[in-house]
Amino acid sequence: MIDSPQGPRWVLALTGGIGSGKSAVAQRLGELGAGVVDTDLIAHALTAPGGAAMPALMAAFGPECAQADGAMDRAAMRARVFADPAARQQLEAILHPLIRQHTERALADCPGEYLVLVVPLLVETGSYLALADRVLVVDCPEEMQKQRVRARNGLADSQIDAILASQASRAQRLAHADDVIDNSDSFAQLGLQVDAKHGYYLALARLACANRVAD
Repeated sequence: MIDSPQGPRWVLALTGGIGSGKSAVAQRLGELGAGVVDTDLIAHALTAPGGAAMPALMAAFGPECAQADGAMDRAAMRARVFADPAARQQLEAILHPLIRQHTERALADCPGEYLVLVVPLLVETGSYLALADRVLVVDCPEEMQKQRVRARNGLADSQIDAILASQASRAQRLAHADDVIDNSDSFAQLGLQVDAKHGYYLALARLACANRVAD
């Protein structure tokens, strides 16, 4: 649990590989009343035109790291860091502390009876696990991940394979899971699973917060 101006807050860490459907799960939990903090959205805001990370990125990687509007050129940087591990480390050294700082601030301010912290690289970084009371993994077969990313982003198979290779394996993610949602079926089936999990998490959060206040 974390402490906030609103009192103790119960935190669910939500993760899954690229194309697993974690964004759809987070969106539905938010619709049901959970407070959602997505580290990917925070990263996008930091690297948008005028974003807090852009001056450091421009200094480290030069003007070619930015698009004409001033946002980070994500495609160019993706290609660069996958080809150069040192560049990837440099990018992470700039972004990760800023993302963590903004994430903690967002968690403290976020409404909702419990909080959903969406961290795509939860297992890989490990640094957000201490904030979580429970870990939910959205899972599906790797081939299904590839199909979804191909359809959504139009990336070449070699790019998709490189992204998957940089992420934790399916087995590694599942080893950290307290709960699993299987997203290998229809959207309707996904919704049924999320709705059931929400009721469960709501009960856990209320009990945990009541016990914390009693202590």
